[in-house]
Amino acid sequence: MNLLDMVREAGIVGAGGAGFPTHAKLASKAEYILLNGAECEPLLRVDQQLMELFADEIINGFTAAGKFVGANKAIIGIKGKHKKVISILRDRIEALQVADFVQVKEIPDIYPAGDEQVLVHELTGRVVPEAGIPIQVGCVVLNSETALNIYYASIQKPVTQKYITVAGDVPRSLTVKVPVGTPIIDVLKLSGIENFDNYKVIDGGPMMGPVMNSLDGYVTKKNKGFVILKKDHYLIRKKSVSLEQAKRVNKSACAQCRMCTDLCPRYLLGHEMQPHKIMRALNYKLTDIENQKIAQLCCQCNLCELFSCPAGLHPKSANLYFKDKLAQQNIRYKPNKSEFTARKSREYRLIPSKRLIARLGLNNFDKPAPMTEIELKPELVYISTNQHVGVPAVPIVSVGDHVEIGQQIGKIPEGSLGASVHASISGKVVEIENDFIGIRRG
Repeated sequence: MNLLDMVREAGIVGAGGAGFPTHAKLASKAEYILLNGAECEPLLRVDQQLMELFADEIINGFTAAGKFVGANKAIIGIKGKHKKVISILRDRIEALQVADFVQVKEIPDIYPAGDEQVLVHELTGRVVPEAGIPIQVGCVVLNSETALNIYYASIQKPVTQKYITVAGDVPRSLTVKVPVGTPIIDVLKLSGIENFDNYKVIDGGPMMGPVMNSLDGYVTKKNKGFVILKKDHYLIRKKSVSLEQAKRVNKSACAQCRMCTDLCPRYLLGHEMQPHKIMRALNYKLTDIENQKIAQLCCQCNLCELFSCPAGLHPKSANLYFKDKLAQQNIRYKPNKSEFTARKSREYRLIPSKRLIARLGLNNFDKPAPMTEIELKPELVYISTNQHVGVPAVPIVSVGDHVEIGQQIGKIPEGSLGASVHASISGKVVEIENDFIGIRRG
């Protein structure tokens, strides 16, 4: 098998975002391969620690992927503040004798440095077209944990574990490795909190992660972290506002100051994403479809809603409203040009992470979440067959079967975009329904 086949068989998906199947990325030819080590979401600490603890494996996986896609250069993007990690990576690149191909490039401590399109610009100077993807400017982008999983795939080890940061208003912030399919509540309790009646949990980072309605879920390959905050925290209250509430507030108070647009990362890259125009269209019930279409350029970084707006309004919610409305009508934005240049004002409008953390009311919780050796051994795991972009995996086991850890239990449907799934514990298959495969240990 070549590397692409190994990655496909291992069930590797983007480890820090939507879960796009990695084998589909490696099927392209690119000039650059980029490693996204920015981890720009406040409080999350997975990638920076993986790059320190597994530098050789990540470099080897990243190098192999870069060679496979035919890249001329492989660039690791990491914030300049991570001096120790940068030193380790550069030393190991030299020791592994790949310095002619792989380099480390320091990026500023800004949000959202980890946005794929922002990262491409910071590392290559290129701008991904509107509604486009990095391969359109010759780039393939991988997450640090994804590169680690590519290395493991090369030695026939599929994805069965996930690294997760647990942080926030908790006695103990930490980063742990747990089996895919572990009950989320078991992971949350590692924080030292047993009773969550007075808390809410954000699934992912404080900026883009949604507030969880229930804690009854199970860990997937996409989970990156859980941020635990008191129910009355500003961030929880802000994220809990419904779309209808947001629309009412927007209409009553938007002064069209355009701060949401002036600080929008995609607007600053030269795109036509202008949240203030979307607010105008929503508040005044404007019917011009062309002006509504730009909502589809929103990357949902949430800067407009959680940082930029001086009145604390909800521009991102307005974007999502029109995104959904246009999707229902099968209307898509079409760029009117193919090449873009970042706006000259961009360098003066980048948002420092420390300032963002202060605005979110997270200063007291911005502390290390050290990698901790805790062996969670859930008696029952529920592995989603739909934890990735594309169609669900097709179960290839039956209730009553005994499976071993690492055994493939769901495969990609023929001719479809998807990802295979594997048993994360050894035991008996006890349930196959509702896009889940349940395995009981033993």
